[in-house]
Amino acid sequence: MGSTGNDSTDGLRDRTRWSRMWRTLTTTGGSEQATPPHGNTPDEQAEPVPDGRIPLWRAHNGLRVLALIYAFTWFCVLLPEYRSPVGASVIMAAMVCWTTYTIWRYSKPSGRTRTLVLVDQAVTMTLFGLCYFVLTEHQMDQGLPTVVTIWHASMVTVAAVRFGIPGGFASGAVAAAANFAMRGYIDANMWMDTVLHLAIGLLLGLASETAEHSTRRLARALRTEAATAERERLARDIHDSVLQVLARVRRRGGELGGEAAELAALAGEQETALRNLISTGPAERGETSTDLAARLRVLAGTRVNVSVPATEVTLPAETVSALFSVTREAVQNVEDHTGPETHTWVLLEDLGSEIVLSIRDNGPGIPDGRLEEAAAAGRMGVAQSIRGRVESLGGSIALDTSVGEGTEWEIRLTRADGRENDHAHSGERAREKH
Repeated sequence: MGSTGNDSTDGLRDRTRWSRMWRTLTTTGGSEQATPPHGNTPDEQAEPVPDGRIPLWRAHNGLRVLALIYAFTWFCVLLPEYRSPVGASVIMAAMVCWTTYTIWRYSKPSGRTRTLVLVDQAVTMTLFGLCYFVLTEHQMDQGLPTVVTIWHASMVTVAAVRFGIPGGFASGAVAAAANFAMRGYIDANMWMDTVLHLAIGLLLGLASETAEHSTRRLARALRTEAATAERERLARDIHDSVLQVLARVRRRGGELGGEAAELAALAGEQETALRNLISTGPAERGETSTDLAARLRVLAGTRVNVSVPATEVTLPAETVSALFSVTREAVQNVEDHTGPETHTWVLLEDLGSEIVLSIRDNGPGIPDGRLEEAAAAGRMGVAQSIRGRVESLGGSIALDTSVGEGTEWEIRLTRADGRENDHAHSGERAREKH
């Protein structure tokens, strides 16, 4: 028994396909990863995410070139009429140099830094402000283009691509205010320029944020697909070896009876637990969140029934790890201190703004004062592993037990964002039962 040649080939093919998809995603337009526009989490810093805004950076570079050509055309037309043709020539030369430099830097992900974009804002505004000393009063009153003309708007596009909606809107507002300040009057054309500056900042900022978020979701989907493919390959291998051995031990031990029957029962429990493990999808939801329902499903066994929502219950990874440890400790306590006929029920409810986790058994219960005696004797399992973990998460835990009536732990944890999902509104909480 064991994996077959086809299984090995399938696993290699799955890993190769994943590598190819990931390499394609990360090499498009520069073969480097993104520098996200907002603060990163430690997990995000540890695993680079491809830059989905590469087409927007290319669009900005193209727009800046076209705007420079347009500005140069007007420069040639109005050069004899400027108050200072030399000053206008210096501004145009600076625009050409700065355009060339920024296109070179923005063509590489390593050059798309916050610092350079902020310097870009300052340089563009400075060149725009110098136009005040170049244009004549007649040109100002007639609304003729400045030397920079629409090249001025390129500061808005780069800010929107790099910083998203806030950066694009702020840059557009600054550009529009500078235009009003230079002209000294307000007319229909001025208002139109203002609307265009703000609209460019908002729309391109929205496109930038959407591209970034979509790329992150795609990267997570690809990682999940690869993990699922690997899990399926391992499941085939396990089915051909370990599960078949456990199933044979369970059947043969039951036939022999005696001590062999006890081994058969243990083999049956491990077989059930292993089947649940390989049938459960990846628990990872994102860089910092995990599906609690998927983690709890692996605890199901012949004496443990797990009931969770059919949809994902995503929480911070640290919170999920702590709640899983609490549940496992409670289930283990039942197995250690009760007989083989005792069963345990684990129930997870997602109420939207609150998570409720219950662990109940039909054992003999805990006599009054037993937990206090254990704590006084230095056995701090319940106090530290269960109560301590829940309290460290800011949740509440209640114990309901009496002799002969079993034991029930009820844990309540409020979501940090206080959000409510569709299950809370509809009142329907479908669960998978194991």
